[in-house]
Amino acid sequence: MSAAPTTARKVNVRTPEVMERVQAQVETHYRSEIVEKIRQGGGSITVGNTTFRLAKDFGFCYGVERAIDLAYAARKVFAERKVYLLGEIIHNPEVNRQLSEMGIISIPLKQQEETIATLSSEDVVIVPAFGAETKLMKLISERGCLTVDTTCGDVMSVWKRVRGYAKEGVTSIIHGKSAHEETRATSSRALGDKGDGHYLVVLTLDDVDYVCDYIRNGGDKQAFLDRFAGAYSVNFDPDQHLRRVGVANQTTMLKSETEDFQRRIRQAIIDRDGPEEGGKNYQVFDTICGATQERQDALFGLLKTPLDLLLVVGGYNSSNTTHLVEIGEQYLPTFFIRNAECLRDLEKIVHFDLHQKEEITSYTKLFQPENSVTIGITAGASCPNNLIEDTIVRVLELRGVDKGQVDEVLSA
Repeated sequence: MSAAPTTARKVNVRTPEVMERVQAQVETHYRSEIVEKIRQGGGSITVGNTTFRLAKDFGFCYGVERAIDLAYAARKVFAERKVYLLGEIIHNPEVNRQLSEMGIISIPLKQQEETIATLSSEDVVIVPAFGAETKLMKLISERGCLTVDTTCGDVMSVWKRVRGYAKEGVTSIIHGKSAHEETRATSSRALGDKGDGHYLVVLTLDDVDYVCDYIRNGGDKQAFLDRFAGAYSVNFDPDQHLRRVGVANQTTMLKSETEDFQRRIRQAIIDRDGPEEGGKNYQVFDTICGATQERQDALFGLLKTPLDLLLVVGGYNSSNTTHLVEIGEQYLPTFFIRNAECLRDLEKIVHFDLHQKEEITSYTKLFQPENSVTIGITAGASCPNNLIEDTIVRVLELRGVDKGQVDEVLSA
């Protein structure tokens, strides 16, 4: 028996014939005529005493659309082969459910190395929009699998930057969630082509302040390593590897927080080294993705209008959606829901609580039909429009309005 090929075979599945069929299927699964008409009408609709205001920008971004298109195309092109997906294509349960029903096999994070080791050159592996760690890509290459890479271009821009840091002997300080697929992939690139680079992943501003204090004053090395366990490169030494730093970030972080993160690190370096040397020992590259920023800016715009509550629709493990919830909570009652089924009745909303980190049930009188109500709606870059439509229809249903009345208003 001949040995398996040792190079991955990346394939282009986006041929015109395939994409025509893919687009038709994607439209069926995720399009919303109601949402499109509301957007065309200025982003607002009033039915009786219920008003909905949509953020100017929400839902699927280009990178997400591309990833979904490629996954659907892979299933069509390789209809007779096993098609695997590293984890989730994006962080939305509805989209991942659709892929599962199409026969695409999702490989959970903790089982990826073990599963890839069993694959052959006949198998197809889809790399999700977040990208994948270099060790996984190497394993896939060694197995000779056909590879459909849907990694977002913005993510790859971050990889290019952190590779550059490593080449220059600069440690990457990454603002992100160390367990998130994207940050894991970015961290692996921060090791550089030779594998001798270093990184530190920092999430909260409290953690940033701790790092900044260490940069300025030094401290207990072991306490530092214990605090950030699992979030730094092998052999990372804060006494050595915080001398020259370059800041990058997970592309879906809260823009204002990332900017604050950057300012604090920069000031700590300048305080330690002085303006001239500090300028040489600190680098930064703004890597918040455009779609994430647009959705955050659009929500701030929506919040300037009168609203009684805000519904944020999306997957609970979606980073960019989570940050929209954080913004909304500063201004008004905000509920983070997966889909319309979370609106149980006129009083109960099942939603994810960011502080308790679990799904809870809250009670509100805002949906009672005798009350006039204005509801703001937004969604992260991984949420399809059909889930927004379902949410609108469900609210109106609870308030005694059927979908036919919505269609009448939109047609007027």
